[in-house]
Amino acid sequence: MLDLAEELNRWAEEGRSFAVATVVAVGGSAPRDPGAALAVDSDGTAIGSVSGGCVEAAVYELCRQALSDGDTVLERFGYSDEDAFAVGLTCGGVLDVLVTPIDARSPAAAVFRSALSAAVRDEPVAVARIVRGPAELLGGTLLVRSDGSREGGLGGHPELDRTAAAEARALLDAGRTGTVDLSEDGSHCPGGLTLFVESSVPRPRMIVFGAIDFAAALVRVGRFLGYHVTVCDARPVFATRARFPEADDIVVDWPHRYLQRTTTDGRTVLCVLTHDPKFDVPLLKAALRMPVAYVGAMGSRRTHEDRTGRLREAGVSGRELARLRSPIGLDLGARTPEETALSIAAEIVAARRGGTGVPLTGSGTPIHRDGSGHGSAVAA
Repeated sequence: MLDLAEELNRWAEEGRSFAVATVVAVGGSAPRDPGAALAVDSDGTAIGSVSGGCVEAAVYELCRQALSDGDTVLERFGYSDEDAFAVGLTCGGVLDVLVTPIDARSPAAAVFRSALSAAVRDEPVAVARIVRGPAELLGGTLLVRSDGSREGGLGGHPELDRTAAAEARALLDAGRTGTVDLSEDGSHCPGGLTLFVESSVPRPRMIVFGAIDFAAALVRVGRFLGYHVTVCDARPVFATRARFPEADDIVVDWPHRYLQRTTTDGRTVLCVLTHDPKFDVPLLKAALRMPVAYVGAMGSRRTHEDRTGRLREAGVSGRELARLRSPIGLDLGARTPEETALSIAAEIVAARRGGTGVPLTGSGTPIHRDGSGHGSAVAA
């Protein structure tokens, strides 16, 4: 649901009633991850997706029905051996979808409005809901913020809310969306009830060092992938808003100095496009010692060899150098800035998702992987 926060927040501010279908669990070669959502308002307008097309029509009708009767339902969609074109996933996966009606006039709508508003403001927030358990608990909603404060409730024992809030905050701190098994009184007890926690955290950062034409294309691709993109260059004549209108931030500073004073985390990707030793070496020396998700550097193989030697002389260890993706990007035969940006983005996605970067045709590798980077199944 929170992946549609901007549009749903607008609906809420306009006083619309709507139903949200949220993927709460997946199995096999499912096309979308938990948290993917499709929403339908009282006029029949739909936004979002839960399956990439396989079951959208059926989920749309479930949302319309939920708006009509006011009931929260959990529905499973899976592959049908008897009829591969029945309502299900022809790719062979399974989706569990929670459909929740949100009446603009109900007290529960205030909890959803708070969650959506926080997500739009890029504030960390988690929404916890019961997806398996007593029927009277379905539909309860608990909002949890990073400071531990909460709003709403799951409609059960107070201890359930306290335990659910603790579990939600733990998932929020990790930036994860997932399920937790609990008992009705809040203790951990598989077989009792299942809590689904959907987390919304600020966009991960992409920092592009080097205000060159290739950087402009990478900024566009980074924004498309959902990153908060910063361009940094020590040369004010190049690091300008006119050259990078789509960047979230433009910083004029020495790259290594900016990197050492800015905020990064385990989701941050660093793309070094300067290929100039006076910028590259101090920057990469700092970057390769930081717990970020990706460090890539542009340059020819000769540039890479020279840069590697300089980094070793600067005290960078072999283990640290092993983290460096250089020359940056996957081998797509890229020539233009746009093609090069695509090759860099492809490598970033592969590193994040555990992909191999090889063609799927004839490879036999899984198409859809779970969060650990392991394949869930080979698509049919």
